Amino acid sequence: MATLRFGQHVIKVSAVFLQTELSFALVNRKPVVPGHVLVCPLRPVERFRDLLPEEVADLFSTTQRVASLVERHFNASSLTISIQDGPEAGQTVKHVHVHILPRKVGDFERNDSVYDELQKHDREEEDMPSKWRTEEEMAAEASDLSNQLH
Repeated sequence: MATLRFGQHVIKVSAVFLQTELSFALVNRKPVVPGHVLVCPLRPVERFRDLLPEEVADLFSTTQRVASLVERHFNASSLTISIQDGPEAGQTVKHVHVHILPRKVGDFERNDSVYDELQKHDREEEDMPSKWRTEEEMAAEASDLSNQLH
């Protein structure tokens, strides 16, 4: 099966629901909220400042397209779109990636708790593989999202 590089990880393309010339979007193996997805440049670049101008443009136009899809598909009323750029910002995967989280009224008791959960999510990810979704669950969600793009 074909794979893509995501920092120190190898991602099966079955988890990818959109690929452009310079970016890809994938479902999250441990989403903070249902529909939490990631958009990444194809080239494994650790920091945002190191992206080429055309990669920034593609990353953000892809993020905009994916955000619209995720908001509609998961019946959200808002989105949290976030980049953790560097270890002190909570980045654990050494590859630029944009988090897109569909948001609904009352999904967190305190609205900004989403950022605490994102940081906790990234720390726990490496320690708790038992909480990860199965490859089959991820592939099913990716397929569903991909079908809605066409």
